[in-house]
Amino acid sequence: MNASEHGFNPAFNMATIKQAVNEAIERVRMPTPMRLRDLIRQIRAARTAAEERSVVNKECAYIRSTFREEDSVWRCRNIAKLLYIHMLGYPAHFGQLECLKLIASSRFTDKRIGYLGAMLLLDERQDVHLLITNCLKNDLNSTTQFVVGLALCTLGAIASPEMARDLAVEVERLMKSPNAYIRKKAALCAFRIIKRVPELMEIFLPATRSLLSEKNHGVLITGVTLITEMCENSPDTLNHFKKIVPNLVRILKNLILAGYSPDHDVSGVSDPFLQVKILKLLRVLGRNDADASEAMNDILAQVATNTETSKNVGNTILYETVLSIMDIKSEGGLRVLAVNILGRFLLNNDKNIRYVALNTLLRTVHVDTSAVQRHRSTILECLKDPDISIRRRAMELSFALVNSQNIRTMMKELITFLEKADPEFKAHCSSSIVLSAERFAPNKRWHLDTLLKVLIGAGNYVRDDVISSTIQLISESTNQQPYMTLQLYKALSEDLMDKQPLTQVAVWAIGEYGDQLLQAAVDDDSNVTPPTEDEVIDLYQKLLWSPQNSTTTKQYALMSLTKLSTRFTATNNKIQQIISSFCSSLHIELQQRGVEFSQFFGKYSHLRPSLLERMPPMELVRQSAETHTNGDVESEVKTPEDSPQHINNDSNALLDLLVDFGGTPPAPQPATTTTTTSNKVDLLDLFNEMDNIDTPALQTIPSTDTTNLGLIVENNNGSLPIVINQNSNFIGGDLLSNSKTVNEKDVPTITAYDKDGLRMSFSLEKVPDSNTLTIHVVATNQMLSPMTDFLFQAAVPKTFQLQMMSPSGTVMGPNGQITQVLKVTNPNKSTLKMRIRLSYTVDGNPVQIQTEVNNFPTEIWD
Repeated sequence: MNASEHGFNPAFNMATIKQAVNEAIERVRMPTPMRLRDLIRQIRAARTAAEERSVVNKECAYIRSTFREEDSVWRCRNIAKLLYIHMLGYPAHFGQLECLKLIASSRFTDKRIGYLGAMLLLDERQDVHLLITNCLKNDLNSTTQFVVGLALCTLGAIASPEMARDLAVEVERLMKSPNAYIRKKAALCAFRIIKRVPELMEIFLPATRSLLSEKNHGVLITGVTLITEMCENSPDTLNHFKKIVPNLVRILKNLILAGYSPDHDVSGVSDPFLQVKILKLLRVLGRNDADASEAMNDILAQVATNTETSKNVGNTILYETVLSIMDIKSEGGLRVLAVNILGRFLLNNDKNIRYVALNTLLRTVHVDTSAVQRHRSTILECLKDPDISIRRRAMELSFALVNSQNIRTMMKELITFLEKADPEFKAHCSSSIVLSAERFAPNKRWHLDTLLKVLIGAGNYVRDDVISSTIQLISESTNQQPYMTLQLYKALSEDLMDKQPLTQVAVWAIGEYGDQLLQAAVDDDSNVTPPTEDEVIDLYQKLLWSPQNSTTTKQYALMSLTKLSTRFTATNNKIQQIISSFCSSLHIELQQRGVEFSQFFGKYSHLRPSLLERMPPMELVRQSAETHTNGDVESEVKTPEDSPQHINNDSNALLDLLVDFGGTPPAPQPATTTTTTSNKVDLLDLFNEMDNIDTPALQTIPSTDTTNLGLIVENNNGSLPIVINQNSNFIGGDLLSNSKTVNEKDVPTITAYDKDGLRMSFSLEKVPDSNTLTIHVVATNQMLSPMTDFLFQAAVPKTFQLQMMSPSGTVMGPNGQITQVLKVTNPNKSTLKMRIRLSYTVDGNPVQIQTEVNNFPTEIWD
């Protein structure tokens, strides 16, 4: 009988016996520390924050004292307690070196706690972080797979760029290990390293390709994740991996057709996690690639039709399938199938699934609008959903579906929603209704009725743009003025909620067209009869003395009442008495108007008819709706020539453009020019290569200046001085000017840029009898992701003068637009060239584009 049969193990040598005896003596000599569970119990039992701090401070003091012992047998337990204290938010940095001691231990339990402590307490800002590199290298070569796994997890969590470069070769070696557990951990570690140091990607390429041939699903899913990260970070790697599309299709097909597998089955679906990862990788590989998209069309159709939808697992796979179909160059029938899947999601009882469906439809509505239109009734039903997030997404999607065919039906539903909506929806909803009605209104009468319903339904939540749009439309609709004035009078008479926007529009219309109000035809539908002069004046008296109306509204009413003195004949004395009563008003603005308007009834009464005559129709140039697709929200274009000119106070961007054009920073000019104090160099001649003339300093140029200056103007800057055109009309600006309106169909349009999901178009409009060209810039986002921080810069040769108006915004959603107006003056009728710079952020990545526009038609100046 040998020694092992007697229970004696030869490996249990004298050194091991000595260590065990020493540990036993140490435990007897030192008091046993509190266990982790007892510490948790004490902290939870604390009734106040002060009591909790007392328990934590006492335990931290004890742990500090034990750390002073070189060979503490309770180090592992103390570090575990310290990590729990760290998770509660208390300082635990004094345990960093003790974690390194545990990592250097030969016992697995010590290494496990040590590596956990390193991941929680260390980062690349700590010097101690560098000391762990050698321990990691040793453990990566360990013969125990769990020790290797601990080292790989820690490396992926806390690797600095220097540490990643030192250990990347070790990780690449482990990706080829015969052990599937180690290969999986190594692939995940490589994924984290590439996110930190993208230039190390090439090291892992050979080993990554072999991961797709794995039978182990854990290794396979990490390999797909790693390839997805590589493809998203490097276009060259993306092209390299496009050849694996057939392999991915085969793997996905086997998953769909595979029978029940207890190891991978989740609610009757075979490994949904792997399916989702593969679908995401296919989406990345098939984007903007017709051949790759063609290869995956069939498998996407199979996934979409064969996946069970009764469980959330199946819905998850279908959602990823829809995203892939919409993002690649798929067939039309496949896109319709994807939209129908989202339509089924809208009928799901789970509100999270409904929200996901609405959000996805909103991002993809421009891809196949007709397919989404089939689910219009379901989307409108979501406007009544009790969940506020679903109502918001349904409202946005409803506006994206509005077109000239369904405008009446959609506006009826949206106005009903507006009347019952929460206050936070009313402002956005009312403005969107106004924009949609302006683009797709079938006739003026319907358009005016819609705006009136918005004023009534939204109440005091109406934005100022709705008020101005309504006034402008009434002004230009000459035939509808009597009807609209009568309807506004009726709404104002029945208003019990003191809606300020409605009151302001109504009194403006009554003041302008009061004579037509008295003679308006009776409307058969509403059975409204025209009022008498006394009834109108009584209504004004009620408005002016109501404490609920704002000072601004009363200013509207006083101005309107003064105008009525030239429209009415029998109530002038009453009007004069009401206006005179405001000469002693406590509000300075009302008092000023009362005093000034009272003069019109005294010695200046002969000027009253001419000063208060009816305003001419207001004409605004609008962008043609033909250039937009369904769902675009068109921003109002500002056309007055006295709009403020915003000049960039950040010369760094200008210096970048200057280098591209070969110019040099100029010296400051004499004090005869007005310069902004925030810059020493603000105007840089970007066209030095063209003109070969010294660059002048930045000036604020009035419209009468005839010097040849090259301007750079940057938008989105509201903190700089405003330059006012000397020829501006401060009362009405260009709003009341008698300038001729150019037919929109005759306005030439050029494409300045159309790449990478961004399209820039210039609509050119020559101002008659001048050397000024108005350029309406329209930027369109053709991507599925929103663009933020959008910035447009432009430069022209110094023989031109450039003026840039404020943009309509800085954020473009999917299929959204930003508009801006440029004015270029060309005294010499030279050929126009323009250098533009576009910068924006998409999916968190900043993008900057610079190009030159040379295709301006020369005959535009004739």
